[in-house]
Amino acid sequence: IFGFISGFTLVELCDTNNPSLRELSEKAPGTFQHSVMLSNLVESVVREIGGKPLLARAGALYHDIGKTYAPEYFIENQNGGKSAHDGLPYEESAQKIIAHVTKGVEFAAKYKLPDQIVDFIEQHHGTSVTRYFYNSWVNANPDKTADITKFQYPGPKPQSVELIAMMMADAIEAASRTLKVYSHESISALVNNIVDAQMKDGQYEDVDITMKQIGKAKQILISKIENIYHS
Repeated sequence: IFGFISGFTLVELCDTNNPSLRELSEKAPGTFQHSVMLSNLVESVVREIGGKPLLARAGALYHDIGKTYAPEYFIENQNGGKSAHDGLPYEESAQKIIAHVTKGVEFAAKYKLPDQIVDFIEQHHGTSVTRYFYNSWVNANPDKTADITKFQYPGPKPQSVELIAMMMADAIEAASRTLKVYSHESISALVNNIVDAQMKDGQYEDVDITMKQIGKAKQILISKIENIYHS
């Protein structure tokens, strides 16, 4: 009635046999594995910098459930070969990617997920831009001005420490899979570049978070990514 969420509810939501997560694992297995990995990363960060670790874990598990609607447009669900984006205009490809946020909110309503979990779905990209498709459009149209709104997530920006940790970890985990060399230097550079870019873009400005907390989050993410890819 009052919009509160209990620890017992969060524990239940973290059960991967939950119907919405089971549907995600069946239709978008790559996204499901990404979400499970993120739940561990985000919980570890929040546990150290302050916040609600169990909420962070639960939110991370559900943040991408909108990809269930069209999993083939997301690289973690592609098995090589022809991409679903081949032949699509860059604006349309960007909208296919961005739609996982609005579709995720629809799935959350279908499965009656709490508002606190919906926040993770809506805010994990903030108002950032689908940079790959935006840059591709700019390179293909050097004499035109891009309508950035066609490449931009609707937001809002993260409204809590847990959601900032979510945004950091989501971008870093995805980008880490593209590294050619896994070393302390390459992983540190990746983490610092992504977090600094998000800060410069103003994505953290709605939350009272300190540079000390951000620095600690970086170190935790560097350590965790190193552990994941340790030979």
